[in-house]
Amino acid sequence: MNPLRDARHRLKSHLNVVRLLTAAVLGLAVAGTAPNLLASPPSIVVDTPMHPPYWALLERELLRQNASACREFFDKYFDERGWLLCVERWGGDDGPDDAIESCLDWPLVHALGGDDDVLAMYKKAWEGHLRQYTVAKTVDVPLARDGMYFKEFPVMMDWLHNSEGLVVFNLQGLSDPQDPAFLQRVKRYAGFYLNEDPGAPNYDADHKIIRSMFNGSRGPLLRKTTGLDWAGDPIEVENRFQPKHGESTYAQMLEHFKDYNDTVGDHPQNLKATTLALNAYLVTQDRKYRKWLLEYVDAWHDRMKENGDLIPTNVGLDGKIGGDAGGHWWGGVYGWGFTVYDPASKTMASRNQHHAGLQGFLNAYLLTGDDRYLERWRRQIDAVNRNAKVEAGVTLYPRMYGPEGWYDYVPEKYSAGAYEIAYLSMKEQDLARVSDHAWFRFLNGTNPDYPQQALLADLTRIRNQVDGIRNDPTTPDTRLADDPLPLNPASVNSLVELMLGGLPPGRSGSALFCRLRYFDPEKRRAGLPDGVAALVDEMSDSHVTVTLVNVDQQFSRDVTVQAGAYAEHHFESVTNGSKVEKVDRSSFTVQLAPGAGAKLRIQMKCFSNPPRMSFPWR
Repeated sequence: MNPLRDARHRLKSHLNVVRLLTAAVLGLAVAGTAPNLLASPPSIVVDTPMHPPYWALLERELLRQNASACREFFDKYFDERGWLLCVERWGGDDGPDDAIESCLDWPLVHALGGDDDVLAMYKKAWEGHLRQYTVAKTVDVPLARDGMYFKEFPVMMDWLHNSEGLVVFNLQGLSDPQDPAFLQRVKRYAGFYLNEDPGAPNYDADHKIIRSMFNGSRGPLLRKTTGLDWAGDPIEVENRFQPKHGESTYAQMLEHFKDYNDTVGDHPQNLKATTLALNAYLVTQDRKYRKWLLEYVDAWHDRMKENGDLIPTNVGLDGKIGGDAGGHWWGGVYGWGFTVYDPASKTMASRNQHHAGLQGFLNAYLLTGDDRYLERWRRQIDAVNRNAKVEAGVTLYPRMYGPEGWYDYVPEKYSAGAYEIAYLSMKEQDLARVSDHAWFRFLNGTNPDYPQQALLADLTRIRNQVDGIRNDPTTPDTRLADDPLPLNPASVNSLVELMLGGLPPGRSGSALFCRLRYFDPEKRRAGLPDGVAALVDEMSDSHVTVTLVNVDQQFSRDVTVQAGAYAEHHFESVTNGSKVEKVDRSSFTVQLAPGAGAKLRIQMKCFSNPPRMSFPWR
């Protein structure tokens, strides 16, 4: 007899009675609808004993170590207000985005099952960040003299940096989608691009363009940018700071950006702004956000088709390809032809960021499941690689295009988007492009040691990061915003792949793409319950196989399994041993006995539901 366990089960029984009674009462008022809304997900009982696998123990330890290391990082680099202890600056070197990017992947630590104080810490850091950079002002740079943030959003900057500054906010909804401030900001931020704010006319609905590479809460910058706009105010460098781009003087910082001028008109990286509309749709289900996102992505889809399957890197204010870059489709800052002098290395550097546009196409695919959004990038891969050449018996592939045609040849095939396309489609021809990827080789059964290798690598990373934190010699007045960033200990890539069957979002500000998510129905929170581990070891376009195990030998655990990060998939059935159970919804609950585990084969329809940002029991 276990009094604690018996009490917990009695409480669960009482809660179920309350839910049923509530459903019955509401059902009288809204006949036939309320009971379905409140009904608990189907339950699958797993009581077969399973010795805790090595990977399961590593997963639980990695979650614990992530939370502990994040606490140490937070205590060192943030004050009681949630402000980063650094010298605040504006710019592309060490701007506001770098400050909050120091909490990269913290939302995932919690959403996977990490401690609740991780959620509290990154929310405090986000609130502090918004206030810190609203108060922070430039002197020389005209864009931010009244504050680097306005209405809790960057005043105007490029989306390579804007998206990095949203890595926390864009994933907060995985754990806390009903936070009132989050809900307000989601709609306000999207409104900057739906022209709902008269002070931020970023979008031209007639030409379906975002009007400048520099855009934000104060609208688009409709002039050429200068080195000062990008580098920020003058600053003492020597004997005080160590800029991450390698500059040793402020003059070099200006020189780094002196050719970053052609920013008027649209650029593919602005497609990252579609994640704001995606967030707003996920929490409100208001179709105006979906409509705008698809309208904008479709315009870029058509431009790629018009431009010989290559995404142009400038669309002028007149809506024409290359319109503000001398008529060149490859022109503009971060374009196909953007090769500039790097004063730190004293060499020419190619900085083509066209691939940033993929994020918008992935968002459109999340909303629709329409393969044409992937097909456009497949065609671009083929179009670039058709321009290969052979030198000294080696086949080389281009990365850049300019006045003389293709250049910057390397031995590796061009593959922008290949990894994401293969994951989403699971088509044989797409998987063939990434056949040497370690995780995909695990999923196809040819790399069985990958789970422990990947998990141990993340544990090792945490150890090294914590050692760096403890030996960091910087002080708040000798620390730039991007100095703590390389020491961020959060290490979750292996957990996203192995637990969720998902793509690690990285630093792009992307939404989460995964086959499965987990929730604790007792604690009413996101993430695996204490003691539960999960391993996805097989996927196709219509099924996923996952092993769920309760490593706790004394207490049972319930875990709710959801189809996708945002319930965008649909479960059809679950096979547990010889038993097949119909599910026919986007979630189900597994009741795991103490020390029990099972491998479940789940049949599913991918990208068949409207995605939403809420918990399964809402």
